[in-house]
Amino acid sequence: MLYITLRHYEYVCAVAQHGSLSAAAEAVHVSQPALSAALSRIEQHLGHALFLRRRGAALALTPQGRDFAAQAQELLDRAKRLEDPEGAGSGQQRLMLVCFSDLAPFLLAPALKALRKALPGVEIRHRACGFEPLITALTEGEADLAITYDLGLDAGFSRVELDRFSPHALVPPEHPLAERSHLSLAEVTLHPLVLSQEGLSVQHMLGLFKAQGLVPQIAHRADSLELLRSLTANGEGVGISYSLPPGGRSYDGKPLCAVRIIDQAAEEPVILAAHTQLPDASPAFKAREILRTVLNAGRSDLAQADHHID
Repeated sequence: MLYITLRHYEYVCAVAQHGSLSAAAEAVHVSQPALSAALSRIEQHLGHALFLRRRGAALALTPQGRDFAAQAQELLDRAKRLEDPEGAGSGQQRLMLVCFSDLAPFLLAPALKALRKALPGVEIRHRACGFEPLITALTEGEADLAITYDLGLDAGFSRVELDRFSPHALVPPEHPLAERSHLSLAEVTLHPLVLSQEGLSVQHMLGLFKAQGLVPQIAHRADSLELLRSLTANGEGVGISYSLPPGGRSYDGKPLCAVRIIDQAAEEPVILAAHTQLPDASPAFKAREILRTVLNAGRSDLAQADHHID
């Protein structure tokens, strides 16, 4: 009969951290075949899979595997503290937070500040990226939590909604739409548009038009928010943005006006996302509760700077 030892727990945690048998085997100083065989025996003993094995892809934790790995890491950390009560060489808990790139300038710094204050014993790492890398990081267990728009996430992701934002039409002051207090998507489509080039952003925006039977004329697809704003400020089309950086000017100093698009279907939630159910004792669970409070407390500030889906 197999008894799960601390060494077995170490194997599982190494694979969870590295996402591949070869890298994990090197980290724990065993051969890859030996590690693979040990994982199979552990899963057989537990009666369920810990990892999803997909040809050509990194090993991804199952929901049961994520819970098991989190508790296994806690057990390993406690064992290290028992061996070294003074704390020298004891394992440190880690948390990886990813943030959608256009939300990061508004939300990442206050999130990191709050987490480091509330969780001094946890190593907080972070990364800002686009939608697809963000989803991949969550799915493959590289990231614990994400601050993002609710785009591209299936039912397997848990969500905590922080707020909802409306898009704005960006135009130069001399544009006929500049004096309007609000607009509809139908009115915006009467003008050439400047949209983001990011895949999920484009799909999202075009889907909003399609749902109303509208066919927009796209003049440009911009690689970044600031390029979108610059093209708009220079009269290349009406930009559509969820983000309103302070100052009301593009990077090249041209003035911009923002007019809110009021279609309710165009509102987009900003969420805290995780790939699986978070164990109550995990740093990620604690971090989610901290960020829920801190970022919700700043909703009035966020509402003054709605964020661009790029």
